[in-house]
Amino acid sequence: MARRATGGAGGTGGAGVKGARRPEVRLPPLEPFGGGELEPDGDYDGLAFREADLAGQDGRGARFMDCALTGCALDETSLHHARLLDSVLTGIRGVGTDLAEATLRDVELVDARLGGVQLHGAVLERVWIRGGKIDYLNLRSARLRDVVFENCVLVEPDFGGARLDRVEFIDCALKGADLAGATLTDVDLRAAAALEIARGVDRLAGAVISTGQLLDLAPVLAAQMGIRVEE
Repeated sequence: MARRATGGAGGTGGAGVKGARRPEVRLPPLEPFGGGELEPDGDYDGLAFREADLAGQDGRGARFMDCALTGCALDETSLHHARLLDSVLTGIRGVGTDLAEATLRDVELVDARLGGVQLHGAVLERVWIRGGKIDYLNLRSARLRDVVFENCVLVEPDFGGARLDRVEFIDCALKGADLAGATLTDVDLRAAAALEIARGVDRLAGAVISTGQLLDLAPVLAAQMGIRVEE
């Protein structure tokens, strides 16, 4: 079994904001995935998926426990309502991957290249997303607790209606983020490399930002409050 983190080691933390707890995944010796296609409600335990082409396959409701997915293709792969537990995903790539209503717990996602991934209604707990780029990430109505985005690029991520609790953005570029209807608690944005809020700037209550970020967001905040700024 993977070992879980017991506290926010390495988090930005700081007065008034609780740092996220990180997963510390320690995988057991793994058996290679035997090939073939994913199965709906399949059970995958202690397997290594290496350079597997899983594009277009149907793994709805499947459970992945103590698994490593390395360099796998996930274009249009259906993992709706799947469970990814105590696992490491490295260098995965794909467009239109369906992880809606999935559960990710104690998961490390490293150097992913994804576009249009569907995670709406999903539950993410102790998830560490490091490196890579994710375009049009759909996290509408998702629940994120103890999630860290680090050294990655998020282009137009949609957090509409989501609940974010103890979430950190470290050297992460947020471009055109949608926070409409989101609820933020102990969300630390101070170390974000770029912070662009397209919608929902009024939902930043419960987040902490830096002085420089406040100045950058001033025009958006003024527009939200109906303030005209003229020379």
